[in-house]
Amino acid sequence: MMNKYKPALFIASGAALWGSIALFVRELGNLGFSAMEIVAIRVISAAFFLFFLGVFSYRKEMQLSQWHDIRYFIGTGILSIVFFNFCYFTTMNQAGVSVAVILLYTAPAFVTVLSFFFLKEKIDRKKLIAVFATILGCALITGLSGGNSNLTAISFLIGLGSGLGYALYTIFGKFALRKYSSYTVTFYTFLVASVALVPFTRLWEKIQLFMTFEVLLLSLGLGLIPTVVAYILYTKGLEQTEGSKAAIIATIEPVVACVIGVAVFGEFFGNAQVLGAVCILGSVIAVNINSKKLRVPKDRGVHS
Repeated sequence: MMNKYKPALFIASGAALWGSIALFVRELGNLGFSAMEIVAIRVISAAFFLFFLGVFSYRKEMQLSQWHDIRYFIGTGILSIVFFNFCYFTTMNQAGVSVAVILLYTAPAFVTVLSFFFLKEKIDRKKLIAVFATILGCALITGLSGGNSNLTAISFLIGLGSGLGYALYTIFGKFALRKYSSYTVTFYTFLVASVALVPFTRLWEKIQLFMTFEVLLLSLGLGLIPTVVAYILYTKGLEQTEGSKAAIIATIEPVVACVIGVAVFGEFFGNAQVLGAVCILGSVIAVNINSKKLRVPKDRGVHS
């Protein structure tokens, strides 16, 4: 019974770790790093950890069977990781954090539609309701109300781009997992993202900052906890889960982020935020319940 829910547990655990990213990002920002520099720190330190993990435990899985398969990791690394972060932080600067978070979490809707066209996954009523519930939950959690004078048509489209980019990891990841392990997918995702980001962020100009113990510790922690461990868990769960379901389960991330915001940073968490968390958690539970199985007990064990 527990084996059936392991993939969902892996995905939820990875998403929960993603939700802890503010603990590292806020401190690095206070120490003088820009948003995109922090993204670069994240992917480079992640690639560093994944490389040494591969040397000791996954040497065979560090090799690609065909070099043209690098296109999958251009998808997960550049079109997803780099693109969605660029859109996400740009929207934050132009329209505010609340708008940016809501538009980022349009990702499940994008995944559901893209999975229908590219992965031939069905769109049923339960998925549609779950997608609506997660978007509503994110809106309630961020406390967005009424119009936003800073939200222009351009920033709105860029914000939707963050949701699309976020969704593309699931789509490209599913294709890559047909040939490669979760380790291989995660390693090459961050390796390709690192190669793409280094020339643009010019991190070497801040090399002296990295010589301090605090920055070094935060950088390594950012690359390990909400990145390497989180993505390996998510990708492992994705191996046995529909892309649309995985994207919905992963929206547990803003719930965790809000809990950390309240407990660590003293942010406000009112009734609307509680209702938003309930909407998201409810969609996570609903999308993993097989209603046919509940109605027909004798089918137990038929489904994997």
